[in-house]
Amino acid sequence: MDHSGHGMTMDLPPFTLGRGLQWSADPFFLVACLVGLGLYGYGVFRLRQRGDAWSAGRTVSFVVGVLTIMLVMCTRLNDYGMVMFSVHMVQHMVISMLSPILILLGAPVTLALRVLPAVGKGRKGPRELLLALLHSRYMRIITHPAFTIPLFIASLYALYFTPLFDFLMGSKTGHLAMMVHFLMVGVVFFWPIIGVDPGPHRPGYLMRMLELFAGMPFHAFFGIALMMASTPMVETFKNPPASLGIDALSDQNAAGGIAWAFSEIPSVLVLLALLFQWYGSEQRQARRKDRAADRDGDKELEAYNAYLASLNARGR
Repeated sequence: MDHSGHGMTMDLPPFTLGRGLQWSADPFFLVACLVGLGLYGYGVFRLRQRGDAWSAGRTVSFVVGVLTIMLVMCTRLNDYGMVMFSVHMVQHMVISMLSPILILLGAPVTLALRVLPAVGKGRKGPRELLLALLHSRYMRIITHPAFTIPLFIASLYALYFTPLFDFLMGSKTGHLAMMVHFLMVGVVFFWPIIGVDPGPHRPGYLMRMLELFAGMPFHAFFGIALMMASTPMVETFKNPPASLGIDALSDQNAAGGIAWAFSEIPSVLVLLALLFQWYGSEQRQARRKDRAADRDGDKELEAYNAYLASLNARGR
């Protein structure tokens, strides 16, 4: 199938949800998603075999996250996304803002660290290499808000409002690279905010909320800009195939509405996840303090008993 926007995609019938959800797999994303699901499933199986617990919620979150990628990249949504701005925007929003959140809440790196065996002292196996990467300067840079927030914003404005978007949409490879980029940008943006996995940059919960709200309004502004434009702004979608029966400007307005509305969904999801994490963290701290207080109380009791014993000994 030609995904370049010049072949089979030209003969697409008018878009309906039923047609959009028909199977039409991109080989790269299909293989990547199946490998990801297979490795995660194997990791959970190994932990269970060992008698270790792993949260069912994390497993469900990861699986649903990968399935959302398959939804937009392995169905005809991907074909329609080559010629319809509105469908492309659904793909973009899901793969950059919904899929990363769900995958991160699945804690795949934590699972890998628990499953991978530690090799002998002075040697480096996959687990040691993964830990070295997590604590590397590279990771500190790409997960810092001074990097993630501008990257998140630039991925919208610098891509759609320059000729770069049309260049990437001109080939299957370019389109694939763009979708991988959207996914990676979503991962590095949301990881320091709600990621369960260990990482070099982990601010307090209030700072995480500020990071979230620093990036989200720009998505809304971008959507409003598309909705208010009086002419088509992206060359790729200026002349949709006649078989679709759509008007380019109306489709662009719909794309803007999707971008504007969709920015609310991850905000709510992330906020809920953050509040749960914050509550869990407070509960763990309270339990630690209680345990410490119990230990201190035991020590005081022991000291008091020892004091009574010494008095008793002296009395004899």
